[in-house]
Amino acid sequence: MKLAKNFGVATVAVAISVAAGAIPTQAAVVNYDFMVNAIAGDYPGQYYGSFSYDDSTLTGTGEETLGINNGLSIAFNYLGIKYTEKNDIDYGYGAPFVSFQNGNLLGINYLVEDRFFIGSNPENLNTGGAKFYSIVSADLTSATQVGTVSYSQVPEPMTLGGTVVTGTLGLWLKRKKKAPAVAK
Repeated sequence: MKLAKNFGVATVAVAISVAAGAIPTQAAVVNYDFMVNAIAGDYPGQYYGSFSYDDSTLTGTGEETLGINNGLSIAFNYLGIKYTEKNDIDYGYGAPFVSFQNGNLLGINYLVEDRFFIGSNPENLNTGGAKFYSIVSADLTSATQVGTVSYSQVPEPMTLGGTVVTGTLGLWLKRKKKAPAVAK
């Protein structure tokens, strides 16, 4: 009886895993957190933000960018002020945007006049990146790199839920296995 019960539980776990893997990949809103680590300039410290976008038009081939037309939204807390995508000096004119190379995130391109620039190179605004610049005007000749940016994708709720269910099931099976036999 015990063997049949364990076999039944294992069968259900395998079925759930196979079903989760069989679901076709669909376009989704992808969420990232980012951290600016400013190590130079007037305001060294760590500053946090997030962004999200709809990945439905990504092909995963070559250089690609997604902007506000793809649902890009940005929230960044810098020096106690919350900046959004609407604070980008070129908002609505192709900026801000997020860049990819063969499906891999390169980073955002985000310029707030008289404050900061996040990107790869202020002399080439065609690619997002992982460098943080302090600027004193919209003229990027004043840009001074003062830090770096690190990005981390936020797991989808379905992925977290599956991990919790699988972990709980594993712990339950382990507990059942270790439970002492009851004397009759």
